Amino acid sequence: MTLPELSALSQADFSQELGAIFEHSPWIPERAWTARPFADVDALHHAMVRVVQQADPAEQLALIAAHPELAGKEAAAGTLTDASTGEQRGAGLDQCSADELRRLRSLNASYRERFGFPFVIAVKGRNRYQIMDAIEERLHNDQATEFATCLDQISQIARFRLDAQFAA
Repeated sequence: MTLPELSALSQADFSQELGAIFEHSPWIPERAWTARPFADVDALHHAMVRVVQQADPAEQLALIAAHPELAGKEAAAGTLTDASTGEQRGAGLDQCSADELRRLRSLNASYRERFGFPFVIAVKGRNRYQIMDAIEERLHNDQATEFATCLDQISQIARFRLDAQFAA
């Protein structure tokens, strides 16, 4: 689908078409629909990120919480979204040794215990070792910094997903 075709869709169809861009959060494309038409992917991404930025803190927290833990129970159960499955596979998280998996799950648990939401990172271009190191490093941040960092990472994930969906 092209951007002009996307811009011509009803709000419901637009939201459905972009439903996988932000993990389990169809309210974002639904609200961004009013910014149509979109001249390019940058404009579309900007409109969607603006929706997130203008959302209340409870909605932002729900967006963060909608993200699965890396190599967590959703991955083990095979219930990740297609996008998350591909992203985690691309980072080699499906190839963790038993020790690496224990380390990653322990880091995930420590992170969730400290901040109250899952660790979120745009994994594209990173390997599992870089991801584990990033969790350890970010465990030293304060709550406000991590909340903002997760939202920034979600914005990056959304951009990668938009680029993939609208690749020429």
